[in-house]
Amino acid sequence: MLDRILPERIDNHYRGHRLALWLFYPITLMTVGRSLVHIFRSDGGAQSIATIPLDSFVSGGADTVISVFALWGLSQLLIGLLFVLVLVRYRAMLPLMYVLILAEYLGRIGIGLTKPIVTVGTPPGGPGGLVLIVLAMLGLILSLRGEADLAQQESEPA
Repeated sequence: MLDRILPERIDNHYRGHRLALWLFYPITLMTVGRSLVHIFRSDGGAQSIATIPLDSFVSGGADTVISVFALWGLSQLLIGLLFVLVLVRYRAMLPLMYVLILAEYLGRIGIGLTKPIVTVGTPPGGPGGLVLIVLAMLGLILSLRGEADLAQQESEPA
């Protein structure tokens, strides 16, 4: 299992179930799209999406939050571009990318519990993050098990 997460050779030879590969496409698209919103939207998505009450902040405070969101968007864009690279050239890294997604989103939950952000509504990142954790777990399991492994298990007597 560890040799699939950290393969000896990083090439385009994907060994896992094809559903995990297809599941990674919308995750990649969402990651890149979300990053561009944080970088280019006038409020970085802080108030319009995350419901952080920027209009109640002093001007410098609101500008700082918007800058932090744009910087976060840059980090997300770099991760998203890494995801694109994995899909195009280095598919052997797909299980590792699912581990990275799980680490990021579980880390977000942990940080959010210890350093909560005040919002006036429920930002989509809350419930959306939980959905992404479930999808990443499913993707990781499928990426670690090849289609031949699943077919063999189904043909074995119970």
